[in-house]
Amino acid sequence: MVGTAHISRESVEKVRETIEREQPDVVCIELDERRFEALKKPQRFEALDLKEIIRSQQLATLMMNLLLSAYQRNLGLQLGVMPGSELMEAATVAEANGIPIALVDRDVRLTLRRAWKALGFWKKLMLLSSILGGMFEKQELSEEDLRELRKEDVLSRLMQELGAAFPGAKKALIDERDAYLAEKIRRSEGQRAVAVVGAGHVEGMLEALRTGTRPDLAKLEEVPPGSGAWKWVGWGIPAVILGSIVFIGLRQGAQAAGENLLFWVLANGIPASLGAIVALGHPLTILSAFVSAPITSLTPVIGAGYVTAFVQSYFKPPLVKELGGVMDDLGSAGGWWRNRLLRIFLVFALTTLGSILGTWVGGAEIVSNLFG
Repeated sequence: MVGTAHISRESVEKVRETIEREQPDVVCIELDERRFEALKKPQRFEALDLKEIIRSQQLATLMMNLLLSAYQRNLGLQLGVMPGSELMEAATVAEANGIPIALVDRDVRLTLRRAWKALGFWKKLMLLSSILGGMFEKQELSEEDLRELRKEDVLSRLMQELGAAFPGAKKALIDERDAYLAEKIRRSEGQRAVAVVGAGHVEGMLEALRTGTRPDLAKLEEVPPGSGAWKWVGWGIPAVILGSIVFIGLRQGAQAAGENLLFWVLANGIPASLGAIVALGHPLTILSAFVSAPITSLTPVIGAGYVTAFVQSYFKPPLVKELGGVMDDLGSAGGWWRNRLLRIFLVFALTTLGSILGTWVGGAEIVSNLFG
């Protein structure tokens, strides 16, 4: 097992030397199919089917993935080596020596979705704000810092820090992946394997191998369903609001019910559309925010953010050159408005926040009028 730092030139050399010396039956690499293809084809964002991502409601997962990738890439620029170089070196050396490779990591989208599911609403906001804050913090690293970083698996360290700050997500980010990687290595072909993994995984993987822990991979590849309580809340809030308007109509008349319904529309539509305006959304995106927010707030099936993101991607699709430069634009505040892909993320996030604010303001007003 070769524990590496994902942004270390020394790790690249160690991987090459180990594989050539050991000549194993198989080389196991801490990558999934998508990440492997992404490293082979750096301009992968040009092939994104953005509309399908929005339809499947995976926009938040994509945004998290991009932010984590950009964090690691920025460190790589300071260290003089791109993240994942040692993983690609493992594949290159294995191919040159006629050794089959096995990609043994779980799909990063599943990991992020399982971690995301484990967080409550406020923890999700805290996580996004902390990652975004780190993106815009231009911290210069000292030579001592750089030496330490070259010894570490930076992505694993980030995962550990996130796990410590957000214990609900630690299991998906760290523990599950250690067990998953160990089991996939067990199942790889041949008697002798060289496993190239981030240094942060080595201790947990060795523990899983020593204790004989055999996880059910099928269960680790599922996205757990949302909490039943949250489903009740998701449908309960619309039921309370609609029921309150109906009772207001019965007790105070149709005019009072209409006034409360109008307040609901304005309370949701205005902050959602303001979010789209701040994001510099297309005029029809702004209109769709105003129209959709009062409706989507009454159903947990889809949010206003996904509606507006789809409209924005339809009328202002990202240009090929913008997809290629998304990693550079992630690190600057102006880049989020300049790059069309990042602007879609802004539209999604800000209209979602506006809709949430409108739901609480509108709901509180209507319920108070029921008893007024």
